[in-house]
Amino acid sequence: MDLAATSRHLEELIRDVPDFPKPGILFKDITPILRDPQGLREAIEAMSAPFSNGQIDVVVGLESRGFVFGAPIACNLGLGFAPVRKHGKLPADKIHIEYDLEYGSAIFEIHRDAISPGQRVLLVDDLLATGGTMRAAIDLVEQLGGEIVGLAFLVELGFLNGREKLRGYNIHSVIRY
Repeated sequence: MDLAATSRHLEELIRDVPDFPKPGILFKDITPILRDPQGLREAIEAMSAPFSNGQIDVVVGLESRGFVFGAPIACNLGLGFAPVRKHGKLPADKIHIEYDLEYGSAIFEIHRDAISPGQRVLLVDDLLATGGTMRAAIDLVEQLGGEIVGLAFLVELGFLNGREKLRGYNIHSVIRY
């Protein structure tokens, strides 16, 4: 797979939406990739490729677009998938973490039996912005004894410096702005 060519093709599919969700923001809309069969396949392959060496035991996706990419990545790698969900969405015994958002806070949860101690984990989300959401998911996985092998994103907004909160982890982003 030519990752540079794939990245260019996927970037061409992304739609810019000005002033969303508020004035002054240029939103990078990935839904055109999702509706394009070739684009979706390329995104899954490009996000999976660096982690196809057999060093992962389970893929964890963050609600909600991390599910869109995480589950197919898990299938692509021949692995199982575990969701990190917003508060109140998981039915069984779980742990939770509260984390800060731009305007307030949120709570993430994961089932207590989603990760076994020592399991090697790939965390997946669609976007790396400030890093706070992924940092919360990392903390949950590590509380369960999981070892973070990598973080996979379709898009990274480098100007927001999200990598700073994720220093020390193997970060793979297909498209960087």
